[in-house]
Amino acid sequence: VQLQASGGGLVQAGGSLRLSCTASGLSFSRNHMAWFRQAPGKEREFVATIDWGGGTTNYADSVKGRFTISRDNARNTVYLRMISLQPEDTAVYYCAARPGGWAEYLWWGQGTQVTVSS
Repeated sequence: VQLQASGGGLVQAGGSLRLSCTASGLSFSRNHMAWFRQAPGKEREFVATIDWGGGTTNYADSVKGRFTISRDNARNTVYLRMISLQPEDTAVYYCAARPGGWAEYLWWGQGTQVTVSS
């Protein structure tokens, strides 16, 4: 199984980015997908999740209204659209996959760096 994240970069405060994560080696449409992030010196934290069919999403309070998670099962890809980015959003962003019926995320991507300058 491989999850390949991309789309990170350097952006000014108030800017936007779209992250992508393409999966291979698993039944993508049978997996719930999520984004997590880890800032320097901090614990990894949950950002957003989307169920296998794309009908249910959940967000961390800190990103509600600014981030949107979506997926394209035909492309085995999950996205994270981020707007109104702030310096506190600076982190390495990871995608993760959780098979239906499992409580844990079994597979993780390598991470993509997002840096927001003030």
